[in-house]
Amino acid sequence: MTTRQQLEEEMLSNPVRSLQHMLRRLSGRYEFLPLLAVDGIFGERTLEAVMLFQRELAPPVTGVVDQRTWNAIRDAWVDLERASAPPRTVRIFPGEGYQVQPGASGGAMVLPQAMFQLLSRRLEGIARGEADGVHGDASVQNTLWLQELAQLEQTGVMDQRTWDMLSRLYEVFITAGG
Repeated sequence: MTTRQQLEEEMLSNPVRSLQHMLRRLSGRYEFLPLLAVDGIFGERTLEAVMLFQRELAPPVTGVVDQRTWNAIRDAWVDLERASAPPRTVRIFPGEGYQVQPGASGGAMVLPQAMFQLLSRRLEGIARGEADGVHGDASVQNTLWLQELAQLEQTGVMDQRTWDMLSRLYEVFITAGG
């Protein structure tokens, strides 16, 4: 099973909330979408948002979230998340150009490793490992998993783009997911 399929399964375990979350985020990019409450209820506002999305970006307008519509919404959301790396109040990763190569050790990997540990409770495919600062086998495997998921070059190197995607996943599945 690919990591993209694993993310899909996680999102499908609570599909209406996931749909509402993606459409809510997309409403910041597309003014025609309403700002939805993420309540897990497929009500009138969610139906309206789906139909507006279909009308503007993925015709025909049916109001049904079939595989084609789900994929279009998910792909637009992934694109938005990848492109919109908002500035964080605190930039914890050392910064653009900094890289942690496989086998390296140091404090820069402790936080990403801890984030992967927490994400492993919600997402499949993340290897269990220690938050010890060593970018060893489990840490490299998780970095590769994330790079594949985010459609980044799969190098196993923790760099700024990989960190930004890890931060967004953490926000979606841990911080916002409660």
